[in-house]
Order: sequence, then C-alpha cells, then structure tokens
Amino acid sequence: MEFKNAEPAGLARYPSAERIGLARLTTMAFDGTDLRPLRDQLISKVVAGTAGAGEGLDLSLITQLLGDKQAGIAIQAEVLAFHQLYRSPCSLEKPKLRVLALAAAIDMGGNTPIEFLLEGSGIELQTLYVVAGVELPAPLPDHDVAIVIASDSEECREALRKIDRATSRWPRPLLNPPQLVRNLGRDKLHGLLCDIRGLDIPATACITRAQLSELAGSNAGLADFAAELRFPMIVRPRGSHAGVGLAKIDNSAMIERYLADRPEQEFFVSRFVDYAGDDGLFRKYRIVFVDGRPYACHMAVADRWDIWYLNAGMALSESKRLEEERFMRSFDSDFALRHQSALAAMADRIGLDYFTVDCAENKNGELLIFEADNTAVVHNMDSPEVYPYKAPQMRRIFEAFAAMLYRRSRHGQEHAA
Repeated sequence: MEFKNAEPAGLARYPSAERIGLARLTTMAFDGTDLRPLRDQLISKVVAGTAGAGEGLDLSLITQLLGDKQAGIAIQAEVLAFHQLYRSPCSLEKPKLRVLALAAAIDMGGNTPIEFLLEGSGIELQTLYVVAGVELPAPLPDHDVAIVIASDSEECREALRKIDRATSRWPRPLLNPPQLVRNLGRDKLHGLLCDIRGLDIPATACITRAQLSELAGSNAGLADFAAELRFPMIVRPRGSHAGVGLAKIDNSAMIERYLADRPEQEFFVSRFVDYAGDDGLFRKYRIVFVDGRPYACHMAVADRWDIWYLNAGMALSESKRLEEERFMRSFDSDFALRHQSALAAMADRIGLDYFTVDCAENKNGELLIFEADNTAVVHNMDSPEVYPYKAPQMRRIFEAFAAMLYRRSRHGQEHAA
C-alpha cells in the first residue's frame, strides 16, 4: 500500500530519541532472553553520562521486566523530565505513514502497547509522553494521524486532561479521544452498557477499606453500594489488573480475612456470576475491536473462575488449544454472529476506534462483560509450533489496525482540503 505524506500544517519536526522499545524488549523476555547483561550495559552508560534518552527509557522497561517496577518507574520519571518524544523501530527507511501516540508517564502496562500492533507494518511510530509540569509542544510533532494510548487509570487522568484541552485545535485526525477513554473505568462501564439487550454486566462499585470492613459480620448494607450486590461477590483493589488481589467473597465473615492480606485503601466490588459451562469449565474470551469491528484475540479455558490466559495452562493442553483454534476460525460465523447485536451496540456505546473486551457467556447465553480496556496486550509472541493458528489471526488484527490508520489519515486530508 502506497501512501504519500501531506505537507505539515501547524506541525513541526522535533528530535525524537531512538529506542529498542516495548515490543522487542518484551518479546526478548517472553522468549527467555536474559536481559541483565543489556541492563548492566545501559547502567554503565548512564553512570558514564553517555546514555541517550531512548537508552534511559529502555533501561526503565528492562528494569520493570526484571521485576523491579518501582525502580523502573523512577528511572522513567528522570528520563521523561528532560525528553518526551521517542521513536520506535520501523521496518522501512521511508515510512508509509507517521503515527503519533500520546502516552502517560505510568508503568509499562498503563498505555496501549501499540508497538505490537505496528511491528513490520512500515508505519513510523513516535510516542509523545504527556508529563506533569510540561505542556504539550506547540506546534505539535509532525504526524499524519494521532492516537491516545493512555488509560483511564488515576495516574493517567492529568495527561488525559491535557490532551483533551488540545483536541479542538488538533491539526490531524485524533483516534481514541480522551473523553471516551475515561468511560472505560470498571465503575463507569456498567452505566454505559447495562441496558444493552444480550449483555450481562454486573454493576461495579468503588468502596473504601473502612466501608468494606463495616460489612464484615453482616449482610446488611451491600445494596447501599449497588442495588444488585449480594454474596457471593467479587472484590479487587482499585486499579489492579491481571487478577492481582482478585477474590470471591462468599459471606461477610470472609471480608476481614481478605483485608488482612491487602494493604490497599480502595476496592471495586461486584456480584459474582457463575459462568461455568455444562462440563464445569470456565471459558474467557478477549475480543479486539478495530473501527467498530470485533476480532477474536484469544480464548482461555480452565477449571477456575478467576481465569486469564497465563493461568489457564493452554500450552499444556492440546484439547484446550483445539477449542481455541475452533473459536478463532469460526468466530465470524459463530460467536460474533450469535452476539452480533450486542457486540455492535457495545462498540457504538464505547465509541473508541480501538479497544478490547474480556468477556464470557453466562448460563443464559448472554455476553458476560468483565472489562473493556485500551491497554490490554495484543501480541504475536506465542510459539508457532504450539499455537500454529494464532499468527494468522494476529496478523488479521494488525492489518485491520494499520488499515484503519490509513483510512483515518486519508479522511483527515480530504476533510482539510
């Protein structure tokens, strides 16, 4: 696909720091590469005063990948204080399209991992970190299309506000606008989607540690937080992901035992839904929406309700992988067709150009929504020998994402003309 860049309008070229980036470093770690020698090499350059900003940001990522999240974030904060614009590796010397991603200064899981979506696409990706105390550059860095990749988390709120203030005068198409990203919070999503026919989305309430503790020893008061809330219920720390701190509370006596192991001060609570199939197994799906169209991303099968892909043991079970393969191959004619109306309504309500949904099917055959997100990892790192069916499906998603960027860029040029 050929694409000619338009002349900049109200934009400027700024020096961007080259980096290895999230996709390559994460893939190295996923493949079992020891990142410590590279970490030590970068630390030596930092000590010698010869490290560039891109190398500093790579050091932050490596430190987080090696398990020291707080140190990684501290390194990132120091680097972003003096440089905010970074360029990811591109497969073409002369890129076909230039994308500007607007990120927040947060841990490595807090922004859309867009590098995975654009690997090998020939599209140039520059990431502008929106940080405290630094306004957006004026004019903005040159680009053909921009996309907000910051999440709805508390740490991203100020970045989203800064971007939002600039949207009315943005000179190029801006995807995933911040006012829509804000709707993805667990406690907001229910109000957005609850009346869609064919969807089951439990109400989620945010309560303090003190409020949760007051519920111990009594069933009274649950309905004060959410009309449908009852035991058993699901509780998790506010802002947690990937099952961290997630628990099913069967009765009020279990609350104090749960709090004894958790230091957090705020929690999300919602009713528990038993979504086990007739065989007693739980099935959880990740659906990717690109420009309103749903795509199968993965399916996890396990004998536990608190399931995500990494704890489902998919690599150890041929029967589970065969089921996932059938899900992917028949998605358009089966799953997406059965839930067509609900999926379309959800895409319309959420309104984002790109997002993911983690879901299941309840015992009535409705789509049970766990969460919607713009920062879930959609990748092609899995072994082609173990998962031969995954790469073609991931390429479909990546190609759809790239095609959307081209369409929006062309539409922006036509509108400007």
